[in-house]
Amino acid sequence: MHIKEEKAERHTLAIIVDNEPGILARIAGLFTARGYNIESLTVSEITDDKSVSRITIVTSASPHVLEQIVSQLDRLVPVHKVHDLTAEGDHVERELALVKVAGTGDHRIEALRLSEVYRARVVDATISSFVFEVTGTTEKIDKFIELMGEVGLIEVARTGIVAIARGREAA
Repeated sequence: MHIKEEKAERHTLAIIVDNEPGILARIAGLFTARGYNIESLTVSEITDDKSVSRITIVTSASPHVLEQIVSQLDRLVPVHKVHDLTAEGDHVERELALVKVAGTGDHRIEALRLSEVYRARVVDATISSFVFEVTGTTEKIDKFIELMGEVGLIEVARTGIVAIARGREAA
C-alpha cells in the first residue's frame, strides 16, 4: 500500500485568547513540541479592558497536520477561538518593515525613487542614510528589501504578519 505524502501549505491562523501570563509560551510550546514551524507571529490586545488578545500565526503544514494544530489549540483553556483565515476564505494580510539604507549621490536618488514606487515613507534621514517604513504583503516587502540591497541596505526590522477576514463577521 502506497501512502501519498501531503504537501505543506501556508496558513494564517487568528487565535483569540485570554490575555494572561504564559499563554504565548504555551502556544509556541505546542508548536515546538510537535516540530511545527512558526513563520510569523504577532500578538495584540483587542478589547478595551485588555482581557483578550489576538495572536496571528503563519505556519506551513499539510492539511492533516494543520487539522491537528487547530484541534490542539482549541483544547487550550484560555483559547476562545481559532480561525484558519486561509481556509475560511478571503482575508487581508499586511506586514510592516523598517528598512535602513545608506546612500549618497546616485544611490541616494535611486533609493528615493524606489521608495516612491513601493509607497515607502521616509521616517528618518541623515546626510548618508534613510530609514523607510513600508507596509504591504510579504512579497512586496521582500522585493523592496531585495532592491534596496542593490543600493545600500544596512538593516531591516519586520513586524510579522497581521491578518483579518473580509466582510462583516468578527473573529
